[in-house]
Amino acid sequence: MISEFSSDRSGIRLDVFLSDKLPGSSRTAVSALIKAGNVTCNGIVCKPSYKTVVGEVISIDIPEPEASDIKPMKSSLDIAFEDEWITVINKPRGMVVHPAPGHRDDTLVNALLYHYKDDLSDVNGKLRPGIVHRIDKDTSGLLLIVKKNEAHLKIAEAIAKHEVARSYYAICCGTISETEGTIDLPVGRDPSNRLRNTVIRDGKRAVTHFKVIDRFGKYSLVRLQLETGRTHQIRVHMAHIGHPVLGDQLYGGLRKDIPVKGQLLHAYRLGFRHPVLNSDIIIEAPLPDDFKSILEGIGYKNGEIK
Repeated sequence: MISEFSSDRSGIRLDVFLSDKLPGSSRTAVSALIKAGNVTCNGIVCKPSYKTVVGEVISIDIPEPEASDIKPMKSSLDIAFEDEWITVINKPRGMVVHPAPGHRDDTLVNALLYHYKDDLSDVNGKLRPGIVHRIDKDTSGLLLIVKKNEAHLKIAEAIAKHEVARSYYAICCGTISETEGTIDLPVGRDPSNRLRNTVIRDGKRAVTHFKVIDRFGKYSLVRLQLETGRTHQIRVHMAHIGHPVLGDQLYGGLRKDIPVKGQLLHAYRLGFRHPVLNSDIIIEAPLPDDFKSILEGIGYKNGEIK
């Protein structure tokens, strides 16, 4: 995978610059890629200590991990639901879902391989066993994991038909004037930054429904429901209307008064029809403690959120 960046800073070490631009990649891992010749600045291979120049094009070629490199790793799983066909995991904020360039270990997949061994679907290949949809590293909450291939295919079809209900809570920056609304704007890759998505004319249709639960002057607590599931969809849509998710460095949600690391976005509800038993299932996960603490700190006093 090749990513390109236009440097916006001068005098920054190349390994420091890239570790900031590649979430989940350590400076050590980035330095190894630079030393291996996988990074160029305006087409020239550089050292990790090279100092960046504003406007130069920095390219990094990150090799995909091999399936044989993905090792089971002991890690606790917060299991919200489980039977012989599917599992629903309440993923903590900060955990990557599956191995990717620059982040091969300590992912949810590593933990799933330790916990379930070979009892996971392989429809999405050996790098993503059991994975039928994803949430971002710093988004917490519910994720559906599939054990059997026949169940995987049915769940994937239901997601494609928008028959899996996925609901979130977010703390967004600013006071949202509308009580509720729908954002129906296409989302695609940002041509100026390959790590980001953006609202763009030739993107894929993306629909997000939102309802404001409470307002706190500089912040708003929002409940959101996905009709589609594009990468970073909620984060892109809320940033586009001027209310990025608090803590979201990639989309403008950092605020000095609340130094939180990672966006305050929680996938709190999953609703779907069981792929084998045909029963309706609704699962909810409570807000994480750090999310609740920040809510209380900005003035939320209305008790338990439903």
